[in-house]
Amino acid sequence: MDPDIFALTRGTAPLLVSIPHAGTRIPHEIERRMTPAALQRADVDWHLPQLYAFAHAMGATVLAAHYARHVIDLNRPPQDESLYPGQDVTGLLPMDTFRKEPLYLAGQEPDAAERDERRERFWRPYHDALREELERLRALHGQVVLWDAHSICSVLPRFFEGKLPDLNLGTADGRACASAVQAAAEAPMAAQTEFSHVSNGRFKGGWITRHYGAPAQGIHALQLEICHSTYMDETAPFAYRTDRAARVQPLLQRMVAAAVQARP
Repeated sequence: MDPDIFALTRGTAPLLVSIPHAGTRIPHEIERRMTPAALQRADVDWHLPQLYAFAHAMGATVLAAHYARHVIDLNRPPQDESLYPGQDVTGLLPMDTFRKEPLYLAGQEPDAAERDERRERFWRPYHDALREELERLRALHGQVVLWDAHSICSVLPRFFEGKLPDLNLGTADGRACASAVQAAAEAPMAAQTEFSHVSNGRFKGGWITRHYGAPAQGIHALQLEICHSTYMDETAPFAYRTDRAARVQPLLQRMVAAAVQARP
C-alpha cells in the first residue's frame, strides 16, 4: 500500500466506497507546466471523503485518491478507450478542463511516454488496492457492494444541457449490479422530493463501475454522481457547506445502506 497515492481505511462490512477524483495534489514537476485554470482545480470532486464520513461508522472500507484527476484519471480505462462513444469526454490523461480550457502551458503538454509513466505511478496502485480490497471483502461475505462516489459542477454545457439532476445513479444500464441492489438504492431517492434524480442518464458509471461490477461473481458496483451544489460552493475556493451537506448526507447514507442490505 502506498499512502502517498491514496488513503485506505479497511473495514469489515460488505461495502467498499471508492473516491477516485477527490484528490487535489499535483506533483511540482507537473504543476509548474500547468495553466492557472488547471491549478484552480475546479474539476475536483471536492470534499467527498468528508461528505461520506458516515461510511466509516457503517464499517465500510474507504479508498480515496490523493492526486488530482488532472494528473491521471483513475476512472478511465488504462488504454483510454472512450466510455461514451460519440460524446465529448475527457480521457485518461486529460488535456483540458471541463470548460475546454487548456491544462498545460503551450509546448508543455505531456507525451505518450509520460502518460504511460503516470499510469504506472498513480493509476495502477489505486486499482491494485481496489482489486485487493474487493477480493478481501468478497472472501469475508461472498457478496459485496462497490460504491463509486463522484461529484461534479451542476452546469457544464460541454457534457450536458441545462442543470444536471442533483443525484445521478449509474449501474452501466443495470449490468454492474443485481437489479435488486439498484432498486434498493433508488428507493430512497424516489421517496423524497428535495433532490432531483435519475438512473443511468447522462452518467451511467465510469470504468470502475463497468470493470469491477460483476454481480454473477458477487461484486455489485454503483456510481453516484452528485452535484456540487448539493453540499458545497460551486465557485472558488469551493468551500464545504455544512448546512447543505447535512440535508443530503442522510439520503446518501440511506441509499448506501439499502444497497448493502439488498445484495443477494
